[in-house]
Amino acid sequence: MKKKSLSLLLSFTLVASLLAACGAKPETSPTPAAGGEKPKEIQKVTVQMDGAAVPYYAPMYVAKEQGFFKEQGLDVDFVYADAASIVKNVAADNVQFGFPNADAVITAKSQGIPVKVVHTTYQRGLGATIFKKGKGITSPKDLKGKTVAVTSFGSPNYIQLQVLLEKNGMNIKDVNAKIVGTGAIVNALVSDEVDAITFSMLRTVELKNSGVDVDEIRSDDFLPSFGNVVVTSDKYLSTNKNTVIAFNKALNQSLDYIIKGNVKAAVDMSIKKYATSSEGKQEITEKIFNDVFIPYLWQSDLTKKDGYGAADMARWQTSIDTQKTFDIIKTTVKAEDLVVPNLK
Repeated sequence: MKKKSLSLLLSFTLVASLLAACGAKPETSPTPAAGGEKPKEIQKVTVQMDGAAVPYYAPMYVAKEQGFFKEQGLDVDFVYADAASIVKNVAADNVQFGFPNADAVITAKSQGIPVKVVHTTYQRGLGATIFKKGKGITSPKDLKGKTVAVTSFGSPNYIQLQVLLEKNGMNIKDVNAKIVGTGAIVNALVSDEVDAITFSMLRTVELKNSGVDVDEIRSDDFLPSFGNVVVTSDKYLSTNKNTVIAFNKALNQSLDYIIKGNVKAAVDMSIKKYATSSEGKQEITEKIFNDVFIPYLWQSDLTKKDGYGAADMARWQTSIDTQKTFDIIKTTVKAEDLVVPNLK
């Protein structure tokens, strides 16, 4: 009996030695670090994103699926909520990161909610005034007397419409502003219920692709704004700065991967694994990435100099001041109190 036990013990020892020689290790082991550095412990964090799972969040999904987050020592979970809830959850440390639209972040900061923008992912806003070419609109001044739809009188798009008109010698009374719900606003344009809509420029690409002859005036041409940005709480940034830097590095690596020839792979993976409701829309989504996200939203002259996610503080301040001018926020905010321009 003793002989048999000794034999089993030797067998187990031999197996363990072979596994060690082959580099086997438990799944919970720290991530190896390059250059003989101490291995990184995997840290679990959550990012809450605006709305629902859509393929446009591919940079986040790719960072996870390609292992970019893991390389930085992060295990990232994705959850979703409306933008106002996201900033509150981030501030309360219910989640470590948020990815809401910038307008909601400015509003939150003006209300004293302690959040910081740590990555200006979308260098510009998505707003645009879209119209059919047959409506006789070739410049902002041609909107005079036209019916223009917005989703609400408190929406960022409504402010964009007001600023567009004012910068061209008009005001909101010079158009017939009409409220049309988010789900119906594009159809209102297609069916000629309205002459123009101030909404998302992504719809311009979709409409052209479906054969509707439209054009647009981009809101960012006259009102600097931003789309989705990465936020964290003041407290989390102060106590976990290296984690925030690691998150940004992984996100930047993902953006670079997509931009440099991997749009199709990123879109296909995002739809298959995360945004299944977009099944069948791969082709138009790829076009939107190539026409809008890559050249216009994710990149700018500033990112070419300072890297993805860099913040133009003057543009941020203009965006903030415009919200104050139009009474969207009651208290002004200094851009430097809200935005970390180039976190390293």
